[in-house]
Amino acid sequence: MMTTAEVATVIHDLLAAAMDGDADRTGALLTDLAVDSDASRMFNVCTVFAEAGHRALLYMYGDRAPNLPAGDQWIIEQLRPGALDNDPVQAFATRFLIAHCNGDQASTKTQYETALIAGPEVFVGGVCRLVTDVAGLANAALKAQENRG
Repeated sequence: MMTTAEVATVIHDLLAAAMDGDADRTGALLTDLAVDSDASRMFNVCTVFAEAGHRALLYMYGDRAPNLPAGDQWIIEQLRPGALDNDPVQAFATRFLIAHCNGDQASTKTQYETALIAGPEVFVGGVCRLVTDVAGLANAALKAQENRG
């Protein structure tokens, strides 16, 4: 099993590959990580990606970000209500990220367990989508930083 430091390096490289749009390298690194991990470690890996997404959102929203101590929450706004219900892969990625952003550890864990129980298609697809979504958020945050000059 990889050491914590090795996992951290793989996560870093994986996010960088995803941000660069290198699907082959992203897939290979995610596969290496998944094969070396048990369910508990993969939960932690997903949490690290969700935290990267949360940081990107905080950067982009700045002082408009939800104030969690004041009772505000991150929410999902759907252009087509119920669309996530028909896409369990995207539902996992989105709901896991939002639960993490809100500091709702119970919901974060429930989302993870639900995807895990749903089977490999939903679980693997959901983790891949989470990585892709977070890479998109990180790229958007970098673009926002460039635009701010």
